Amino acid sequence: MYYPFSWSKNIVQLTIFVILIIVLGGMFDDFVLAVALATIAILGFNFYQLYKLNQWVWHSKKISPPKVYGAWEYIYEGIYQLQRRQRGKRKELSELVKRFRKGAEALPDAVIILDNDATIIWCNRLARLELGIKWPDDLGMRIDNLLRHPEFVEYFQNADYTYPIEVPSPANPRKTNEYRIMPYGDDNLLLISRDVTRVSQLEDMRRDFVANVSHEMRTPLTVINGYLEMLPMTFLNDDPLAHKAIYEMSTQTKRMQNLIEDLLVLSRIESSSERIYEHIVNMPSMFAQIAMEARQLNTDKQHQIEFHIDPELHVYGVEGELRSACSNLIFNAVHYTPDGGKIDVYWSKNGHDAVFKVVDNGDGIDDKHLLRLTERFYRVDKARSRKTGGSGLGLSIVKHVLNHHNSLLEIRSIVGQGSEFSFRLGYELIPVESSKTDHAK
Repeated sequence: MYYPFSWSKNIVQLTIFVILIIVLGGMFDDFVLAVALATIAILGFNFYQLYKLNQWVWHSKKISPPKVYGAWEYIYEGIYQLQRRQRGKRKELSELVKRFRKGAEALPDAVIILDNDATIIWCNRLARLELGIKWPDDLGMRIDNLLRHPEFVEYFQNADYTYPIEVPSPANPRKTNEYRIMPYGDDNLLLISRDVTRVSQLEDMRRDFVANVSHEMRTPLTVINGYLEMLPMTFLNDDPLAHKAIYEMSTQTKRMQNLIEDLLVLSRIESSSERIYEHIVNMPSMFAQIAMEARQLNTDKQHQIEFHIDPELHVYGVEGELRSACSNLIFNAVHYTPDGGKIDVYWSKNGHDAVFKVVDNGDGIDDKHLLRLTERFYRVDKARSRKTGGSGLGLSIVKHVLNHHNSLLEIRSIVGQGSEFSFRLGYELIPVESSKTDHAK
């Protein structure tokens, strides 16, 4: 029961005590002795109450306070109420922790909680099974001392958790785990590990199938195309129907060859493990070569093509991949812009980043198609794509190249006015020399 503090009650008690001292002092005709005895009595009473408080707080197993009198009953009752509130909060916190742990145990992923020193605070049962963590023996151990794969250690120490990483499982090298780290709270980390073995195997099978089939089809298509080129000169004479048939077969064969080449390029990009920071790409020189190819492709189209290239802007990257991405965007503009159109190609600094941009004044693309343009074999106009010999893989190749270089393809288009395809490479991919040159300008 809560007892509110009463000033009036305590003043009455004090007044009675003072009157008692005065009476005793008058009876014995010694007020000094009476005050001294009263002081000793008060001190003794208070020290006794302190002793009882100490025994109750530190040694007693009873929750309820002992029976006391005077102002001390409010102190005891206050401590008792505080303890009750603390017990209630501890109970709520305990229930919350239990619910969290039950939820984490129910997850199909391994979960590890790390503190600001990267040491393990808690892990669920799946983390013990899949990652080989021994609980509670590994409590307080650093995570990079338990998961020692070089790629994971590098990923963890770089502290860039934007993207997950896939490495073999420490408990079973035949399995592949995807690790995702998410900071939360006061410098704490949540590590989630997922078994992606099946997905990884299926992806490898898909890439191998595409690469192998594409490679095996190249030789027979080359043979067929060679014989088709010979037929009109040797056997067909002046038969127009035969000439048309041979022309269509030759066209479709070349289209098939282009498709296979694009599939092989896409397969190489997807399986590429080349690091983007190992080589500096001379982008102006690369654009000079692409410009020559674009103008050869533009012979029949008669577009006005202008290249606006920063001659000093180089980047870190994989030259073959960047060449494939840029050439695909430029050649697409040449193919799909109506005859006599205008195409502008830009490569320049924008702030701290390097920006590539292809702008045309063609027919434009409806908004409903924009989100699907980078899908494999997706075409806005299928008949037109077949006419131009497009494979439907060009923008998919661009997307994968840019993913490898930590970038994204941006598409803006207005029907009847034209389109703009662009991407930007972050400042971390620009060599110091290019940055210095830019500042000097």
